Amino acid sequence: MKNIAINAIKFTEDISSMALNTKTTVKMEERSLLDVFAVCLKEIEECYKNGEKIIFIGNGGSAAIANHQATDYWKNGGIKSVSFSDSSMLTCLSNDFGYEHVFAKPIEGFADKGDIVFAISSSGKSENIPNGVKMALDKGCKVVTFSGFLHDNPLRKLGDVNFYVSSNSYGTVEVVHHLLIHSILEARLKGAEKI
Repeated sequence: MKNIAINAIKFTEDISSMALNTKTTVKMEERSLLDVFAVCLKEIEECYKNGEKIIFIGNGGSAAIANHQATDYWKNGGIKSVSFSDSSMLTCLSNDFGYEHVFAKPIEGFADKGDIVFAISSSGKSENIPNGVKMALDKGCKVVTFSGFLHDNPLRKLGDVNFYVSSNSYGTVEVVHHLLIHSILEARLKGAEKI
C-alpha cells in the first residue's frame, strides 16, 4: 500500500506547485499571483465597505466550491455572499430559459453594480458560466474567474481578474481553485487581525 500511497504525496506536491504557478491576469495583462491576490483583496474590501455582495457561480464540483466559499466568506469573513446553485432554482431556470441561462437570470435579478462575481469552471467553456459573467459585466459587477484546461478557454478572457490553472485534470483544477479562493479569504482574515 505504501507504493500506492506515494501517489497521494505526489498529488499534494503537484497541487502546491500548480497553485503557486497559477497564471493570473488583470484586464488580460499578466500579473504575478501576489499582485492579483492584492487586487482581489482590495476589491473585496471595497465590496465589504460599500455593503455590496459576492456572488459565486459554478457547475458540478465548482458548484460545491461556490457553495462552500459563499458560506465561508459570509460566516467567517462577514461579507454578504451567495451562491446560485440551489437545485430547485437550477431546474426551474433550466426548464424555463435553458441551462445556458441558469446563472445569467439570477444575476440579472439579484446583482447590483459594485457586486463581485466569482465564476468558477474547470474547463472555462460551460456556456452558462460565460453567460453569467457577461450579465454580471452588463450589471456593473466586477468579475473574478477561475478556470483550467485550455489556456484560451472563453471564461479566462472575460474577467476583470483571472486565475488559470494549467492542468487538464478535474481534480487538480478543482482543488487549486478551492485553495486559491480560500487563500484570498484567509489573507483577508489575517490582515483584519493586524488592523
